Amino acid sequence: MRAVVQTVGRAAVTVDGEVVGAIADGLLVLLGVTHTDTPEVAATMARKVHELRILDDERSAADTGAPILVVSQFTLYGDARKGRRPSWTAAAPAEVAEPLVDAVVDALRARGAKVETGRFRTHMLVESVNVGPRTLLLDL
Repeated sequence: MRAVVQTVGRAAVTVDGEVVGAIADGLLVLLGVTHTDTPEVAATMARKVHELRILDDERSAADTGAPILVVSQFTLYGDARKGRRPSWTAAAPAEVAEPLVDAVVDALRARGAKVETGRFRTHMLVESVNVGPRTLLLDL
């Protein structure tokens, strides 16, 4: 599982003209799933994201109650090492990935996090205003 975590002043996901998820002063998490990921990996990712000390004064969303916007992003497993056309073979198929993205969201909520999401299998417009900017790649 792979996540790009960014501190944001605000972030939103729009699908077909409707805002389906939005946060202010929190974390935007772009989340990719690969074939070998499991529910245990999802729980570990949720813990790492929630406790990641990337906010001001080395604080975490767990410390501050900062909201988290989770957006599925299979392209995090794109591989363009052999040319200009990426291969997506390392990305898990939607039938495998969707339940694991949901597992991360559920685990975050179980930890007390306020979580918004994008919408799986749709064309999403993701907007963000980065703070810092602070961006970190988590690769489990």
